[in-house]
Amino acid sequence: MDKLLCPSMMCADYGCLANEVKMLDDAGCDIFHCDIMDGTFVPNFTMGVMDVQTIRKNTNKLIDCHLMMENPSTKVDWFIQSGADIIYIHPESERYVVKTLSHIREMGAKAGIAINPDTSVSSISEILNLCDYVLVMTVNPGFAGQAFIDFTRKKIEQLVELKDEFGFKVMVDGHCSQDVIEDLSHLGADGFVLGSSALFGKEKTYKQLINELRQ
Repeated sequence: MDKLLCPSMMCADYGCLANEVKMLDDAGCDIFHCDIMDGTFVPNFTMGVMDVQTIRKNTNKLIDCHLMMENPSTKVDWFIQSGADIIYIHPESERYVVKTLSHIREMGAKAGIAINPDTSVSSISEILNLCDYVLVMTVNPGFAGQAFIDFTRKKIEQLVELKDEFGFKVMVDGHCSQDVIEDLSHLGADGFVLGSSALFGKEKTYKQLINELRQ
């Protein structure tokens, strides 16, 4: 089964975002990954509603929004109405996680949990039955270009053992280089967020790089 390859749009060239989306779509990516940061939950500001709307206008592929913000329940509807198909929230940032995940599904989107390197699998076990996706952060959230944190590999192994029981996909975000993708694919991870380690800022075209990762 092909792995889901998800370009991290915070790494794209915002001088020509629409064209970037079309090139990535043509290259065969699966999901456009949008990091939404509020400057409080993580020390950075990134994408917003208008960026998601622009991506939606230029592709029929899936779009996910990774909400790295405090109280994401107050903003979930904004991003679903802007065209997001998948919404990730962090359990540490939300008072009523079950209610918010249920609401995401009620709005017609897929619900996901994103877990930081210091978040244990046991701490989210009670909400896995409400998750369509679990996004494992293998770096500290907030910035691109960080080194892979080795101990997160064990967490991926634990989630792979649970994914069939609960029906979610295991996604990986953080320093997804070609070697990391190959290693974690063998473990059973279902998809990868592609940033500067594998896709952006390279001499080769997006299509060449995506094809190489598929192989």
